[in-house]
Amino acid sequence: MTTATPPAPGPNDVVKAGRASLDANRRRITRVAYSLLAPTIVVMALVVGYPIVLSIFDSFQADAHLDPTTGFFVSGGFAGLTNYAHWILQQCTTAAGNGACAQGNLGASFWNATFNTFFFTVVTVTLETIFGLWMAIIMNRNFRGRGVLRAAVLVPWAIPTAVTAKLFFFIFATSGIVNALLNAEIIWGADLWASRVAIIVADTWKTTPFMALLILAGLQLIPEDTYEAARMDGATTVQTFFRITLPLLRPALVVAILFRTLDALRMYDLPAILTGGGGGRGDATTTLSILVVKEIQNTAVNSAAALSTITFLIVFGVAFLFIRLLGANITGSEKKSKKVAGVQ
Repeated sequence: MTTATPPAPGPNDVVKAGRASLDANRRRITRVAYSLLAPTIVVMALVVGYPIVLSIFDSFQADAHLDPTTGFFVSGGFAGLTNYAHWILQQCTTAAGNGACAQGNLGASFWNATFNTFFFTVVTVTLETIFGLWMAIIMNRNFRGRGVLRAAVLVPWAIPTAVTAKLFFFIFATSGIVNALLNAEIIWGADLWASRVAIIVADTWKTTPFMALLILAGLQLIPEDTYEAARMDGATTVQTFFRITLPLLRPALVVAILFRTLDALRMYDLPAILTGGGGGRGDATTTLSILVVKEIQNTAVNSAAALSTITFLIVFGVAFLFIRLLGANITGSEKKSKKVAGVQ
C-alpha cells in the first residue's frame, strides 16, 4: 500500500503565506497601538472635544434678557444664527442677549478686534522670524560659549507672559526707561499706535527665542558637506544663504511660522495686562480673545460662545491655508517633505 505525499508548496503558496503572516502582524500591531492610544483619546475627547461641542451648541442659544414687549426677564432659547449675525453683520438685537445689547452695537468691535488680531499676528510673526533666523544662524556656529548663549536666549521665552507684560508695563510707563531714553513723555497705554508698538515690542522680545530654537533645529539638519561643496564652487556667503540655507530650511521655517501664527491669533494675556485692551480710542489693542472675555463679563455667555466659535474657525482656516498652500509638513510624511523641498 502506497501513501501519497503532499505536493511541495509552490512559490505562489509561499508568497500568500508570507502576506497572510504580514497582515496578521500588522493587525496585531494596530490593535496594540489603538489600545495604547485609547486612554489619551478618551482624555482628549473629554478635555477638548466636549467643551468645543458644548460651545458650538451654546452659540445657537439666546442669552437671558428682558422681553421688550412684556418687560419681564425671560430665559434664552434657540436663537439660530442671531448670535453670529450680532458679530459678523453688526446686528445688535434683543435675542442676542441683554449683556450683548447693553453696550450698543458690538459688531463693529468685532471687526476692529479682528483687524487688531491679524495686525499683531502679521507684524510680530514677521519680526520674530527675521530676528529668530538671525539668532539661529549665530547659535549654529562653532565658538566658545555657544552653550551659554543658547541658554541665555531661552530666558525671555521661559518668563511667564503675565510677568513679561508687567515688566514692559513698567518699561513703557510715563516715567519708565523708554521715555527716559527718548527724552519724551509718551503715554504708551493711551495713544493709538504707541500702545500697539508697546505690545509688538513686548511680544517680539518674548517669543523670538521660540522661533530661534525651531529654526536652529532645522539648520542643524543641513549637512556640512553641502556648504563645503558650495565654498569649493566659489559661492559667496549671500549666494550660499539664498540658494542653500533658505531652500533646505524652508520645511522647518514654515512649520515654525505656522505654530507661531496660530499662537499669535489667540493672543490675550499680553495686551490684556499691558494695556487692558485699550489704547487710543479705547479698543486699539483689543483682540478677539479679549473681546470674548469682555462678552462673558457682560453675562452674554452664549454670544461669547458664538464669538469663540468664529475665532476657532479663523484659526482653523489659517492653519488649513498654511498646510495646503505653503506645504507645512507637520506630519513628517515623506510625500509632503518632497513636495516642500520641490522634488517632483
